[in-house]
Amino acid sequence: MRNVLDRMICLCGLVALAPLLALIAILVRCGDGGPVLFRQVRVGRGGRSFVLLKFRSMRVDNSGPAITAAGDGRVTKVGRWLRAYKLDELPQLWNVLRGEMSLVGPRPEVRRYVDERDPVWQRVLSVRPGITDLATLVYRNEEQLLGEAEEPERFYREQVLPEKLRLNLRYLELSSLARDWRLLVLTVGYSLWPKGFTPETVLRRLAA
Repeated sequence: MRNVLDRMICLCGLVALAPLLALIAILVRCGDGGPVLFRQVRVGRGGRSFVLLKFRSMRVDNSGPAITAAGDGRVTKVGRWLRAYKLDELPQLWNVLRGEMSLVGPRPEVRRYVDERDPVWQRVLSVRPGITDLATLVYRNEEQLLGEAEEPERFYREQVLPEKLRLNLRYLELSSLARDWRLLVLTVGYSLWPKGFTPETVLRRLAA
């Protein structure tokens, strides 16, 4: 039932957002002439790989860490705007329509950060990944946190990722359609008005 509802919402969303999607595609293309979409292999439900879609926010030649910290020189001018309002994530509506993702669920990671032998990861990978979830919303300012770390990738592995996994498990225990709906509303709200964001407010409203 939830999968059917996800697909119906995404289909309506893709139709309603078509003008915005077209505008973003033009801006990305005109920015540096590169491809509009960024494709990256992520780990989905059951450990299966799939190709996650985003609007491209980095230069075509973007070799470097798999994570992005604030001030990363690979991010384009258009990309900074897209990332600030999370508009680069909109193509994942297509991933949901294809059944590879849900609207709400643990964010899919690249395989280098996934340990399928770990019971925590096994629980997280037992459900379909999502466009947003509690951990994603709490760590909406992740790039800023990584930008302040001396070793961003190490900080991500040792501090951020374990906490995100803990939040994933916590939310899976509390998951309900009503709570998912509130999470989606908060995600859209903080995407449009990011200045009002605080992790404490998110936790209070969603994980109590």
